Amino acid sequence: MSHHPNQFDLFKTRRFMPLFITQFFGAFNDNLLKNAVVVLINFHGMRLLGLAPELMIQLAAALFILPFFLFSATAGQVCEKYDKAAVARFVKRMEIAIMLVAAVGFWLHNGAILMSTIFMMGVHSTLFGPLKFSVLPQYLRPRELVGGNGLIEMGTFVSIIIGQVAGTVLVNADPQRISIIVALLACALAGLAAARRMPPAPPSAADLPVDWNMARQTWAIIKQAKASRPVWLSLLGISWFWFLGALYLSKLPTFASDVLGGDASVYTLLMTLFSLGVGLGSMLCEKLSGRKVELGLVPFGSLGLCLFGIDLFFATPAHAGGTLTWLAVLGNHAYWRLVADFTLIGVFGGFYIVPLYALVQSRAAPAFRSRAIAANNILNSLFMVVSAAFAAVLAANGVSIPHVLLIAALLNMVVALYIYSLLPEFLMRFLVWIATHTLYRIRHEGLEHIPEEGPCVLVCNHVSFMDALILAGSVRRPIRFVMDHSIFKVPLLNFIFRTARAIPIAPAKEDPHAKQRAFDAVAAALADGEVVCIFPEGKITYDGNISAFKPGIEEIVARTPVPVVPMALCGMWGSFFSRRYGPAMLCWPRRAWSKIALKAAAPLPAAVASAGSLQQEVVQLRGDWR
Repeated sequence: MSHHPNQFDLFKTRRFMPLFITQFFGAFNDNLLKNAVVVLINFHGMRLLGLAPELMIQLAAALFILPFFLFSATAGQVCEKYDKAAVARFVKRMEIAIMLVAAVGFWLHNGAILMSTIFMMGVHSTLFGPLKFSVLPQYLRPRELVGGNGLIEMGTFVSIIIGQVAGTVLVNADPQRISIIVALLACALAGLAAARRMPPAPPSAADLPVDWNMARQTWAIIKQAKASRPVWLSLLGISWFWFLGALYLSKLPTFASDVLGGDASVYTLLMTLFSLGVGLGSMLCEKLSGRKVELGLVPFGSLGLCLFGIDLFFATPAHAGGTLTWLAVLGNHAYWRLVADFTLIGVFGGFYIVPLYALVQSRAAPAFRSRAIAANNILNSLFMVVSAAFAAVLAANGVSIPHVLLIAALLNMVVALYIYSLLPEFLMRFLVWIATHTLYRIRHEGLEHIPEEGPCVLVCNHVSFMDALILAGSVRRPIRFVMDHSIFKVPLLNFIFRTARAIPIAPAKEDPHAKQRAFDAVAAALADGEVVCIFPEGKITYDGNISAFKPGIEEIVARTPVPVVPMALCGMWGSFFSRRYGPAMLCWPRRAWSKIALKAAAPLPAAVASAGSLQQEVVQLRGDWR
């Protein structure tokens, strides 16, 4: 059986751990600084230009977001042109300088200085954002990408929680602000020390001229991102998540105080539940996705966001009077459903967002990857601003906070359906993922033999109508299946295989030209570097045995010489979708969630990949387990 190391093993590697620490302390300092300033404004009377506290807090949020609009395009170019580890070290040195300025602001209790440092930390985050996501595909192997993204997301949300809590505690506990100054500088120094340990990450476009015209370059990278439909729709999907996230986070303080009647600890509890939920969902993505970019988790995540967002409205109890504490919330069963909803909204948010980030990283051209992430940051910022305006309009029209959150959940349902109608691949992968994770327990052996890139042909025994779905759900790379045209008549399978661009083939007596069209399509797919799968028996078995392989495979590799990977399905004979008990799918199911296996052997060169040798390999792989 192939060894699948745990995603936490990445913490033992120099190619991940320094990046994680650098990102963790950067996000921590962002939130430590912002929350400390908010507390000074809200509870300690710090003022700027005579503005009211509420306006100052909104100004602080705007100052942090503004650099993402102004400098994201430039940041994307810089990360493309220069070694990303060197850029990280520069950004961390800049952070130390910003924290020295912040130290003066805290010492003097000066609102203008502290507001300027919030803007500068926005610049810091704008520069670091494209770097942290675009460097992951350089540092990590393809099978580590989902796990690495999950850990980065988990670390980010945990650092947000700790930073916000620490900002409140340190400012309130120390009137001289010495502790907050020490904490900010210590974290900045720790970030620089970690960045110095990051391995080299050579530039992906060293000859790229940096266009300093921010407006022109912003439009250029947005336009270039739109050129790839999956990447563009993924960017929109990520930005929609931040629209929802900004709406939830902006309403949480008032939800905790006015709706629940809680004190500040209740707000902190809800923030913690949401953030830990996102972190947990992000980490679980690797387990649920089988260590590959599994787009099927995106609809699964959005479905959870909708359901638990709607349930939150019905789970919110009426204000019982008095002041509620976080211990009272956890100790009273009347609030447990609400606690579960906030946590699960976060968990399903993690399921939703991590595969989208991984898809952008894996499908954006390497020389454009940093700028694609920069385009994402621009869109995220725009959606967050629209979210704030949307919330303000609803508040101005007297819409209650529970109703605002309900509207957000219902809107998410509409937006999700729209995105999946534009890119059916998401929905197709969801159906495949559900089918292969609920009906069977699949053991994988030898799948590392499938090349990570370049063309190849997979050959496999054919036991049931589910065979192609099991392969599609198990193999990391997208597969072009050569399928009997009759399968396209089955309603659900029709949608899945057409969306997966399966290649239909028919017997010569039904359509004399079908075989040639299919072989032409296979040759074109292999010429494009894709993975093609055929079932050389040409039919689903009637007796559980492997029938003679037809010579079509020899014709395919003679025309396009590529490696051929033998594969075997074990344990499918006797399933509802096989013909063991008569016509498939017409008899009563006799088992559920059964153990099966998918095995792969080392690829054979085209020169020796005959029908007979491949059949022998598959028979040996399958063994006696039918």
